[in-house]
Amino acid sequence: MRIVINLDVMMAKRKISSNELAEKIGITPANLSILKTGKAKAVRFSTLEKICEVLDCQPGDILEYDPTRPGADEQEE
Repeated sequence: MRIVINLDVMMAKRKISSNELAEKIGITPANLSILKTGKAKAVRFSTLEKICEVLDCQPGDILEYDPTRPGADEQEE
């Protein structure tokens, strides 16, 4: 996937744990882990909004487009 999730970077900058962030935004730690690792196929804008509120950041601080990575239509190994 060409979309890179930099959520762990922002969490480290804000010194917040996965469990604390999950609790504050109202999702399970397991679902937050799926999002952090880039395995999520989608993210709700309401969830993204809550993440940005808690981490005091912009969506672009969390999501990045990398054209050099394989796309969803390309087979990844």
